[in-house]
Parts: sequence; structure tokens; C-alpha cells
Amino acid sequence: MSGGEQKPERYYVGVDVGTGSVRAALVDQSGVLLAFADQPIKNWEPQFNHHEQSSEDIWAACCVVTKKVVQGIDLNQIRGLGFDATCSLVVLDKQFHPLPVNQEGDSHRNVIMWLDHRAVSQVNRINETKHSVLQYVGGVMSVEMQAPKLLWLKENLREICWDKAGHFFDLPDFLSWKATGVTARSLCSLVCKWTYSAEKGWDDSFWKMIGLEDFVADNYSKIGNQVLPPGASLGNGLTPEAARDLGLLPGIAVAASLIDAHAGGLGVIGADVRGHGLICEGQPVTSRLAVICGTSSCHMGISKDPIFVPGVWGPYFSAMVPGFWLNEGGQSVTGKLIDHMVQGHAAFPELQVKATARCQSIYAYLNSHLDLIKKAQPVGFLTVDLHVWPDFHGNRSPLADLTLKGMVTGLKLSQDLDDLAILYLATVQAIALGTRFIIEAMEAAGHSISTLFLCGGLSKNPLFVQMHADITGMPVVLSQEVESVLVGAAVLGACASGDFASVQIRKTKHRAIK
Repeated sequence: MSGGEQKPERYYVGVDVGTGSVRAALVDQSGVLLAFADQPIKNWEPQFNHHEQSSEDIWAACCVVTKKVVQGIDLNQIRGLGFDATCSLVVLDKQFHPLPVNQEGDSHRNVIMWLDHRAVSQVNRINETKHSVLQYVGGVMSVEMQAPKLLWLKENLREICWDKAGHFFDLPDFLSWKATGVTARSLCSLVCKWTYSAEKGWDDSFWKMIGLEDFVADNYSKIGNQVLPPGASLGNGLTPEAARDLGLLPGIAVAASLIDAHAGGLGVIGADVRGHGLICEGQPVTSRLAVICGTSSCHMGISKDPIFVPGVWGPYFSAMVPGFWLNEGGQSVTGKLIDHMVQGHAAFPELQVKATARCQSIYAYLNSHLDLIKKAQPVGFLTVDLHVWPDFHGNRSPLADLTLKGMVTGLKLSQDLDDLAILYLATVQAIALGTRFIIEAMEAAGHSISTLFLCGGLSKNPLFVQMHADITGMPVVLSQEVESVLVGAAVLGACASGDFASVQIRKTKHRAIK
């Protein structure tokens, strides 16, 4: 090749399965997003606190969005594929066919979603054991983790589901299996949601103590006995069948996956901040807190040594950034809570009409309306008499109490658009105060946090970002690339391709701005 010729550009595909949609991106070697597509996915709520999806529906959506983002691209230049997804539970039989996770026996609905709270009795019994694995989830296991859901299936759907089950996948691992035929699990999923230890593996005594000794008997084949670090290349890459489904070439490298929040954390926590005049320049990466905020919010902090924070998940070794311990705080509903409060208000129809007339989203309209009614005072003071306690779906961190409920205090008889705007503001403030509560717990245990790095859908809302800065008293850094979760997924594909030696090398090419 002559000196003037350039190597052909190399591309990577990231696929992100969220709560309500699947998104895909085509990303280049510099971490720049070149194409984007999204597709809604179905959710079922057959009864209160039961939330279900379909793995077939999710995979079909993955295929639609992937085909869209690679249109017009030379497929030979696509080097790697990475998946992230919510930590929902996928159930398949021994032939890899879907099994029902519901009393109706509908096998199409074979996914218990991450936010499902059906296993309250089971998680209470698990926590009563005081088993030593619980110290790695903040001392108290969450109803949103997989062990209580598995126990619920055994106790409630023995014949139609449990006895027939061959494979229980975390959703990110289901996607990598579907793409490659490899049943190996990601260290991220198993460590964060299944009580696996990166150093010691599975703890037989835990599964026996909680009544799931079945897994020990078959050497954990149903939940994973081959475990790989995120970004590791799986098998022989994309199978011919999956390649046809996705519109890619067979053999493309496919990475061991990440949970969606961890992909976002990976996408921002190592951002290159040089040259932007940011306070965090020159400070260690352990001083950064990545806040991934969408339907829910996750608060990712890393440390060189394990830090045990009561009510905060972890410490998890190498679950997000290799060689670092991860602590994960969280709020079970944030974007979902804001939607709930706004859409349930009497003035919501008026808001919809006015926002549509102005060609604005409802939240852009509310933000401008708050600016209009604040007069000379800072916008935050509009809620001096109105307060929200945001635990409408329990408290994940740092109280770890799923029985808590939400509250609004300071209500009046009026229900006009001003009242709706102020309630929206109070809800955003309550979420930011929840973040401060989590940071205070992490710092009391030994973390030293000085900067917030926000990504996810809510990070696109200027009011949400500003309230987090005001209420935590910390600078907030936003990535130049707003789709940090998708970049994180594509980072995995780049790592699996061998073009980059590790996720650390790949992720530092991500730039940040104030």
C-alpha cells in the first residue's frame, strides 16, 4: 500500500435494549456516532407489579434497528457488534424455546422485566438468611435481582415453567447467545444481579439455603458456568442465521455484553476531559460518579479497593471497568416517575395542546413555562411550599426498602398549568435530592466523589441536569456524544474485534464538554 493510501474506515455496531425500545448505532473508530435507529418493544403488565416482555419481540426489534443503521455501508468494514440491555430475566426451555413467566401460560411473554416486583415474599426470605453474599449487594438484596424472581418461578409456576426450563438468561446474555449460539455469560450480569463472585465463582451454600439447590446439582448449567469479561469475543462470532436476521456478515466479532446502565457508565466514566477547563481534569477516575438516567437512574462509582456501602449494590470486581471495584446506587423510577406525575395531572391535556402548537416536547414546554413564571427568583424557589418524596416504586438506594411509597406535600385546590409545572419541578428536585442522598452514603463509606457525569435520556433535559448540579453542589459533565450507552455497547464490539486491546483503551477516545 502506498504512503498516500488510507486504511478503510472500521465501524462497530452497538445495540441497546431499554425498557420501552431497542436502539442501535453505527460508531466509528473515534467513538463518533454515524447512524442511529430505534424501535419500540412491547411491555405487558397483567397485574400490578408484574411486568413482562417477549424475547422474540425484542430480538425482532434488534434486527430492525441494526439493518437500518448499516444501510449503505460496506458490510466488510463492520468489525464488531456489542449488546447491552436491561437486567431482565429471560426463560427458555431445553431446546431454547420461550417458556411462560405468567399464570396465563402465555409462552410468548417469557421475560420478567427488571422493574417487576412480584417476588416480595421471596426476597424477604432471602434477606432473612443474612447470607454472606448479601454484603456484596449493600447488605440487602433487591426484589429486582434475579434470585428472588427465580425462586418465585419455582414456587408459583412449577409445572408450566420451572420444571421445563433449560436456560435462565439475563437479557444482555440472551442477546449475545442469540447472535452467536454461545451460552457463556457476561461477568457484568452474573456479578451484579446473580450473586456470582469474580474471584470465587458461585456460592453453593447460598443457593441451597434459599431453596434453589437445583442449580448446584447440575453445576449451574442453567444459569451459567462459563463466564467471560465484558468485551471478550464470543465463539466464532455472528452465526449465519443471526447474520441474516441482523443484515450483517457471518463471523463478525460479537462481544460478551453489559447491562445497559453499565454500558452508559463505561461510555462516560473514562471520558477524555482535557482542554475543556473542567475542574475534574487531572483528578482520578475514582472521583467521578456516572449517573445513567432514563426510566430509572443508576449511580456508578468505581474504586481501586472494595468499598462496602450500606444500601448500595456492590462492591463488584471488574463488573464495568476491568481491575476496578464498582458500587452501584440507584433509583427505581425517575423518568417513569416524571411521566407519571405529569401525565396524571388535570392540566396535562392543556399541556399537550400547547406543546404541540409550539412544536415542542412537553418537557421543553414545561421548562420554558417555569422560566416564565419564576419572575426574578431562581427557578428552584418556585417549590418552596411543594415537596415530593420520590419512592413511588420503593427505595433502591441507600435505604434499600421496597415497601416505601411516594408522597406529595403542599398541594392546593388549584390544578392549572402553573401547578403542573411546579409539580414537575418538585419531582425533578426530589430525584436530584435522592442522588445527593446516595452520594452522601457512598462518601460516608469511603468514596471521594467530586464530579457527576450524566448520560441517558434525562441528561438531555436541561432542568434535570441543572437541578442535579444545584442540589449536589457538584459540577455536571455531559458528553459531546449524547448517546453514551450506545457508544458503550459499540466499545464492546470494538474490543471483541481485536482492533483495541481493552475497553480502557477504547473508551478514552470519548470526549466530554461542560
